[in-house]
Amino acid sequence: MAKNTKKHKTKKNGYKSVYERDGRKLFWMALPFVIFVFVFSYLPLWGWSFAFVNYKPGRNLLDCDWVGLRNFTTLFMQPVMRNRLMEVIRNTLGMQLINYLLMPVPMFFAIFLNELRSVKFRKFVQTVTTLPNFISWVIVYSLVYGMLAVDTGFVNNILKELGIIETGISFLTDSNHVWLKMALLQLWKSLGWNAIVYMAAIAGIDHEILEAAEVDGAGRMRRIWHIILPQLIPTFFVLLIMSIGNFLNTGMEQHQLFSNAMTKPYIESLDLYVYNMGIGSGLISYSTAVGMMKSVISLVLFAGANWLSKIVRGTSAF
Repeated sequence: MAKNTKKHKTKKNGYKSVYERDGRKLFWMALPFVIFVFVFSYLPLWGWSFAFVNYKPGRNLLDCDWVGLRNFTTLFMQPVMRNRLMEVIRNTLGMQLINYLLMPVPMFFAIFLNELRSVKFRKFVQTVTTLPNFISWVIVYSLVYGMLAVDTGFVNNILKELGIIETGISFLTDSNHVWLKMALLQLWKSLGWNAIVYMAAIAGIDHEILEAAEVDGAGRMRRIWHIILPQLIPTFFVLLIMSIGNFLNTGMEQHQLFSNAMTKPYIESLDLYVYNMGIGSGLISYSTAVGMMKSVISLVLFAGANWLSKIVRGTSAF
């Protein structure tokens, strides 16, 4: 009996040592990413201290005058600052709401790619639509300017040749439908990349279910509607919740490049406002306070969306 117990303990200790060895291996594999997140996501939070002082460029932070919550009260107490901030928040909310309305497009695009019979054509379409994600907004602006410029843009030249217009239309300085234009450009740039997530979810669907539905007489549209689409809804909700947590973060580079005197009142988002106030106007402490407010609101929205998911779907996303 004692001999069997000894073997059992040896075997148990052997399992424990293997578990500890694998745990140490996983720890060392994850450590570089943990350090990366700590350095680039947590250490910069020290910059929030600028919001509580009257910072002047070139001076040591400890030598600046302590102002407490004055920069935060300025957001809402001064009428000029308050009206400007409300205008910026309106632009941010408007553009983001349009982005949310367009969120299902990558999901349906992934279904379209999955239903293509030709594998070569599918790979070609997926490659072409994914490439814009790796192009900077500077190059995107150059391409758009080359297409839509008043005198040299080929769109205006084609419209003139067809006799539709007599003089060129300044698409880039037109203040009408600015939010929609920015949302469509963002959709074009990220369509292929976002579709990859849904393509991976489609690949995880049990093909036996699809084959059984086909044997039972279900056509292509019925298989999409009753099998594929319900399987993609959880993925859609996860991406939606993550985007809600990132609600106030819009593409600052995009809006800065496409901003001009005519479109600025409609295109200036919260991130661009923080940049303009901090770098352009030199109000670094005030812009830091605005950025802190944005981060806190985003955190609250993320927690609220996760709680709502738990109520509606019966499970939280994280």
